[in-house]
Amino acid sequence: MTPRLPGKLVHLPLISTWGFQYIIRSQVPIRTFGIRSLNPPETSRFNVGHDLPVLKSTPTAALERKANTLPLRTGAIATKKGMTAIYDTETGKRVPCTVLQLDRVEVVSHKTRQKHGYYAVQLGSGWRKPANLTKSLLGHFTANGISPKRHVYEFRVKDESGLLPVGQMVNADWFQEGQYVDARSNSKGKGFAGVMKRHGFGGQDRSHGVSLTHRSLGSAGPSQGGGSRVYPGKKMAGNMGNEQNTVQNLKILKVDSENGIVVVNGSVSGPRGCVVRIQDAIKKPWPEDMSPSSS
Repeated sequence: MTPRLPGKLVHLPLISTWGFQYIIRSQVPIRTFGIRSLNPPETSRFNVGHDLPVLKSTPTAALERKANTLPLRTGAIATKKGMTAIYDTETGKRVPCTVLQLDRVEVVSHKTRQKHGYYAVQLGSGWRKPANLTKSLLGHFTANGISPKRHVYEFRVKDESGLLPVGQMVNADWFQEGQYVDARSNSKGKGFAGVMKRHGFGGQDRSHGVSLTHRSLGSAGPSQGGGSRVYPGKKMAGNMGNEQNTVQNLKILKVDSENGIVVVNGSVSGPRGCVVRIQDAIKKPWPEDMSPSSS
């Protein structure tokens, strides 16, 4: 099929030279600013109004949207030591709890809005031999005057008031008994698992022609819209566990500043010895008799 000319070029005069015909293009305006959208956005009564906020897509607007979901203070890096229980002598109830320990948690550096686009505090915990570090990471610790750390993580904060001085220690008394925290850690790795264990599939029939595939997935392509291919994210057999999980609203029961121990109510994801990042809870307010500035 011969290609069709645009509407503006159909009625242009043709000039014949040496048996060839060509089109005078000087009369056609040449656009040099890009491609015009076929579906430009239109103003409607649903996205414009006195009571509706202005739609923004700038980095400053993104920080404003996250202002209510970012903690005021930095968190801390802890190690999960295991689980135990606390008995209440008055009520006789047994409260399961998790023991977390802080090991030489220190402020390594900052992330600022002017340089990096957001506010964050970089913390390091533990200790590591300088010979086992890369030159770039060793130079990062040396430039800030910090001893080499085994674990380094960032904690987002709301504004620059939450940035602690470089070199300041974050001990267990950074948290208070009665407040709530959010704990982030990697869950236990289960290795390669099938669909019944990993996703809770019911399996196939034990009869009616099913042979040696009772716990398998079965057909993966049809009955999902297209039918001609397997969509990304399809529930299949694969590696199970070892994914970051956040447990919210854990109440702090005990704080031992001398030993760096923080005891939280309930369970925390991960095996014993895993790294847990604890920070002030987003969905819980501070107790009435406490304030972030007093810590």
